[in-house]
Amino acid sequence: MSNRTTAEASFWNTKLGQAAIASIAAMVMMIALSSQIQPGAAHAAPINHPASETGAIAEIA
Repeated sequence: MSNRTTAEASFWNTKLGQAAIASIAAMVMMIALSSQIQPGAAHAAPINHPASETGAIAEIA
């Protein structure tokens, strides 16, 4: 039976493991930076649809 700690340590020392560390670090930095750049509280614009007297309106985009 193999020692799990040794197996995990050997993975992080491989090129794939180091690439995984770099990828995780890049994702963490992206999340940290993007959460600081966002403007203040977003306010949704009111939705004004014309009232239809004849029934439902379907918008086809």
